Amino acid sequence: MFNGNQKGELNLHFHFMRQAFNLAETAYDSGEVPVGAVVVHKGRIIGRGYNQVEMLKDPTAHAEMIAISSACATLENKYLHDCTLYVTLEPCPMCAGAIVWSKIERVVFGAMDEKAGSCGSALNIASNKMFNHQTEIIHGIMEHDAEFLLKKFFSEKR
Repeated sequence: MFNGNQKGELNLHFHFMRQAFNLAETAYDSGEVPVGAVVVHKGRIIGRGYNQVEMLKDPTAHAEMIAISSACATLENKYLHDCTLYVTLEPCPMCAGAIVWSKIERVVFGAMDEKAGSCGSALNIASNKMFNHQTEIIHGIMEHDAEFLLKKFFSEKR
């Protein structure tokens, strides 16, 4: 059973994950792998992104990378202290590296990525004690919704 504070935090995670999921649906509608991300600072979204790899012909145009760049521009800072990244799919090694370099405090993600996930599944770059920054990881928020959208996307592509 959750106490009042935990319920409030869980509700907050669902609220912001819903925003990331809406962006994943935008990616899906654009023919991109349906992943969406938002960066939150002091209860306000300061960065948004969705996968745009195909549209931009850029392998680095992942939802997380775009959201992080947007958030840094908003704060006018290369570091995202006191920020939380919400993303529908566990970040890959490239995105996990950007999370560490930007010093994001927390990552909340939906679906795990057993093949390339770097926040606890295949690797754990984001919380690796060898680096000068470790990020708190929370997973499983809207996991089934994210998995469903990803499976639908890939089944249509086959």
